[in-house]
Amino acid sequence: MALMEVKVPDIGDFDQVSVIEVLVKVGDTIKAEQSLVTVESDKASMEIPSSHAGVVRELRVALGDAVKQGSVVLVLETAQGAAAPPAAAVVPVAPLTPTGPAAPTAAMAPNASAAAIPAAAHRAAMTPPGAAPVAPAPAAPGARLPHASPSVRRLARTLGVPLNEVRGQGPKGRITPADLEAFVKRVMVGETTTAAQAARAPAASAAAGGAGLDLLPWPKVDFAKFGPVERKDLGRIKKISGANLHRNWVVIPHVTNHDDADITELEAFRLQLNREHEKSGVKVTMLAFLIKACVAALKKFPDFNASLDGEQVVLKQYFHIGFAADTPNGLVVPVIRNADQKGILAISQEMSELAKKARDGKLGPAEMTGGCFSISSLGGIGGRYFTPIINAPEVAILGVCKSSLEPRWDGTQFAPRLILPLSLSWDHRVIDGASAARFNAYLGQVLADFRRVLL
Repeated sequence: MALMEVKVPDIGDFDQVSVIEVLVKVGDTIKAEQSLVTVESDKASMEIPSSHAGVVRELRVALGDAVKQGSVVLVLETAQGAAAPPAAAVVPVAPLTPTGPAAPTAAMAPNASAAAIPAAAHRAAMTPPGAAPVAPAPAAPGARLPHASPSVRRLARTLGVPLNEVRGQGPKGRITPADLEAFVKRVMVGETTTAAQAARAPAASAAAGGAGLDLLPWPKVDFAKFGPVERKDLGRIKKISGANLHRNWVVIPHVTNHDDADITELEAFRLQLNREHEKSGVKVTMLAFLIKACVAALKKFPDFNASLDGEQVVLKQYFHIGFAADTPNGLVVPVIRNADQKGILAISQEMSELAKKARDGKLGPAEMTGGCFSISSLGGIGGRYFTPIINAPEVAILGVCKSSLEPRWDGTQFAPRLILPLSLSWDHRVIDGASAARFNAYLGQVLADFRRVLL
């Protein structure tokens, strides 16, 4: 075994930087490239990684210390004769400029943390499909972002906590993990005063895996003890949608109404349209009719074309309808804008183009934001009913399954009718059960006799 000093590598043009976080302690076994301390200049925070693997025998820095290139961070006990890896690179993290994070450097350390992603990119990645991107809180001209280390900023993003609303109790007002936990707890019990904080509290608790709900910790199981296993990373879209679906399910009081719609005549009309436009290349699907029918229902029941903003309901005067598109990487929700101003053929053409873009991974943010109401269709797969999760900040979503021929009594006899199952999930904070039942009933009437969209 041998003792070696781990020093601060090249940190660029900074003469001195302050240690704002110590990530290891004496006795810890660390790996090469593992972050040891976080330092901060006037412009950026950065993590100093270890050049070797070993056991920490002595710490030479403490919180608040000023260090520079060549300063000894700690003494490491390493295996004697171990080959030294290439010099570790400093991992840049969220810069502290008033306008927000800058772009990351082209090359990063192999184990660079998620905090190395620019905040703007992180916000875009974490935006729920079909929802507007989350903008950072505006900073006053010349103001600095709240004092917090990269790991704390990363935790704040996970919890959904706005750092500019947290009072730091650390050195020089620095925000610590304990401050984030205290903020979430205060919001959960109603001790915060602003409506914006109260509105964000459930989302923070949900994203924290129930930390503010006094739930049991998630079980940790060594699955390999019971048989062969294979591990693979979740895809990017599933990571994003999973976090947002979790939040939406926990925060929004969901209620789902199930109903049936007789689409016998509408299906016959759809097939006729496809025969007439066979040469044009436009294929009309039932989803195009559903979008148009939902617009008619939203006009009749405007509470469904709304969003909850604190203690106010925002009633929208436009009709942008999102539809779930299946892709190899997961579901995304493109948005048909101004669906009230487009005909069935135009909607069908636009849906086809957006679905292709989704499959090719070429959808732009503008094509997935601004939705008022979403439709999730499993019609091509099967099933009967399900409970779709509302796509926040919307207040309702329609789920449809595969239609089937069923005998229905027409007053004199049972006749075969094509029945489409409907599942309408709605936010009980904005919508009540009677309105939801009327919405579903009216939607069924429109689908049964599509001439009603003209009324």
